[in-house]
Amino acid sequence: MKLKVTLFLFLNIGFFAFAQENLTYQKPSKSILDLADYERAPTVSMDTKKENMLLLYRSTYKTLDDLNQEELRLGGLRINPVTNISSTVTYTINLKLRKISGKEEVQVAGLPDNPKISNISWSPNDKKILFSHTTNSGVELWVIDVATAKATKLTEATVNANLGNPFSWFSDNETVLVKMLPKNRKPLLDSKKDLPTGPIISSTSGAKSQNRTYPDMLKNQNDEINFENIMTSELYKVNLNGNATLFKEAAMYAGERISPDGNFIMITTIQKPFSYVVPLNRFPSRTIVYDARGKEIKTVNEVPLNEVMPKGFMAVRKGKREMTWRNDKPATLSYVVALDEGDPANKVDFRDEVFLWDAPFTNNATSLVKVPQRYNDIIWGNDNIAFLTDEWYDTRNTKTYLINPSNPAEQPKIITDRNQQDVYSDPGVFETKKNEYNKYVLAIEKDNAFRIGDGYTKEGQFPFIDEFNLKTLKAKRIYTSTYKDKKEDLLEIEDFKSGKVLVQIQSKSEYPNYYFRNIKKQNSLTPITSFKNPFESIKNVSKEVIKYKRKDGVELSGTLYLPAGYDKVKKEKLPLLIWAYPAEYKDKNSAGQSTQNSNEFTFPYYGSFVYWVTKGYVVLDDAAFPIIGEGTTEPNDNFIPQLVANAEAAIDAVDALGYINRKKVAVGGHSYGAFMTANLLTHSNLFACGIARSGAYNRTLTPFGFQSEQRNYWEVPEVYTAMSPFMNADKMKTPLLLVHGEADNNPGTFTLQTERYYQALKGLGATTRMVILPKEAHSYVAKENILHLLWEQDQFLEKYLKN
Repeated sequence: MKLKVTLFLFLNIGFFAFAQENLTYQKPSKSILDLADYERAPTVSMDTKKENMLLLYRSTYKTLDDLNQEELRLGGLRINPVTNISSTVTYTINLKLRKISGKEEVQVAGLPDNPKISNISWSPNDKKILFSHTTNSGVELWVIDVATAKATKLTEATVNANLGNPFSWFSDNETVLVKMLPKNRKPLLDSKKDLPTGPIISSTSGAKSQNRTYPDMLKNQNDEINFENIMTSELYKVNLNGNATLFKEAAMYAGERISPDGNFIMITTIQKPFSYVVPLNRFPSRTIVYDARGKEIKTVNEVPLNEVMPKGFMAVRKGKREMTWRNDKPATLSYVVALDEGDPANKVDFRDEVFLWDAPFTNNATSLVKVPQRYNDIIWGNDNIAFLTDEWYDTRNTKTYLINPSNPAEQPKIITDRNQQDVYSDPGVFETKKNEYNKYVLAIEKDNAFRIGDGYTKEGQFPFIDEFNLKTLKAKRIYTSTYKDKKEDLLEIEDFKSGKVLVQIQSKSEYPNYYFRNIKKQNSLTPITSFKNPFESIKNVSKEVIKYKRKDGVELSGTLYLPAGYDKVKKEKLPLLIWAYPAEYKDKNSAGQSTQNSNEFTFPYYGSFVYWVTKGYVVLDDAAFPIIGEGTTEPNDNFIPQLVANAEAAIDAVDALGYINRKKVAVGGHSYGAFMTANLLTHSNLFACGIARSGAYNRTLTPFGFQSEQRNYWEVPEVYTAMSPFMNADKMKTPLLLVHGEADNNPGTFTLQTERYYQALKGLGATTRMVILPKEAHSYVAKENILHLLWEQDQFLEKYLKN
């Protein structure tokens, strides 16, 4: 009897010790709230000729009510079944037009009441702008006349936007191909009311099928029926007067691409059977080319159900893939076929072969080129010039080739051969311009192409423009940004002859704004926009990129923030917050390169610790946490030791500057950064506390790979176990704040990961607090949740770090 009473008391003590709190939403302290509750500046969309720009206004945050709408989660999609558009879309709420050469902003007239605008698209001639508007019952199509700045409704709320942008412009600038809900559409099944007709059965054929843990998969026959329902559309041609003509009957349309000359339309439809283990992009599909009147010309591709894939990041499916129109030809398809059967383990001289196929496809496709690595992309130029890139993940190698599309027998010329993680050697991206078909092709002026580069170096970032001669294959630098107190991004070359370049310039306290720079006229600047800094309260904080070394000699860096007015002579010892995200590398040189720029505008958001510089903390943001595996060694073979070494180096570096009390250091991260945080607190004594948001903590629940790990659990169980904080929960002695969105949609980071990890920590007596944010996915968007998150973090840091 005594034993029973003792046990009863223990259970009650346990219950009260771990009882769930029922808190109402809280707001953070004023200094943080002033930064978090700001007015968002508009984003900018410019026409091709850079004559007009559209200003897009959005709310700073969504609301809980936005997240509380009806939602279907099917085949990897999240859909609002009432409005037939993605439930995750972020809407524009107002539009204004402005001449780029002027300053007057003109309110677009005729917009719907309380607009919810998305899918904005300029017409090929830049005289019209299409957009969708979501009403309470569905999606409408609207058009803006740029000259008059007036909006007009084209369709009723019957547009099907469940798979993204629901329309495509024809080249005549007057007609649009639109996905519409079928007129005889049946109602969706309600899983709460419609009883199942039988059990759910899955079976295997004995073939290996190593798939990652995808969210929102189909689960039963009702899901299949509803998925087919939301995916099915009728295709209509709609002109700018609102007249609609049926183009194709109902089907599950997954992609419509109009040929450059406008005479053919390549349409892809999803086919059955569906899968319960992979998302819709691996469902069967059929691709057919039609003429402009809707007559079928040719079935150009059939893709079977793709549940079984070879192992490795460079694995691809068999058959034709990457099928698209060639931008510099009226109607020529290009596509790729894997010569290694899509399996990286197969040893072959060439991995991929690129084919060309001219409409109307009465002749067979012709081979253009074979590449030794996996095909990545082609930039088409003209009959004789195109640039192709291939890549290979295991070596991080990427090559760029100059090829002659008219002469497949001509050997490709290697232009670059480099480690794609070596940012200091990045030669930049070739510039493109629109051709007579309004498609982007390689910009060529007098046998020269042009490359725009980010310009990362050991000394800092200095973006550049190179002139690349297509005959000598040599580059000449024609512009380099020389700012030391600002950051310049080179966006687009507007006029190659006059030297007019669209740029964006910012500093740590100056909001990013657009300018025209003339690189042939003393690098003169002409301002386009003048957006103000919405975060004046932190414009005087100290911000610099610091560089330091790990104990094995690897170069590291991070952006260091000190409170405004901090005395660097007296050097008060303050608590330190480190925010980071691990990255995998195959060599120490690339791992030690920095892409941080201290002149980047300081934009506090919920995904960092920058807010806390206003509360007397030192913040090391975006601290480098490289995990390196050279040669045949995989990065994760030494994950924990390298993780701890990165943290030690960061703390040592800031401590050496004299700014911190190294006994008061906290670490935090989101997603893989949360996984990092839990491991650091488990395997080191460096931190007073940690904050882990939306992470995965039990790697056996992601058994077929995660992040950059390609080996499965059964190949290296010791790696999965050692890297799993859940498996080492008994070692956790440091206070940890766990946060997760209730509706996480990221592969591998299911909300269950945090719930089970919290239960383990709770049962083993660790000091931990779990916060589940209602309705949130992997990234958080609702104002109520974000403000409460900041309050939770602030309270936690005040309790376990500052005091």
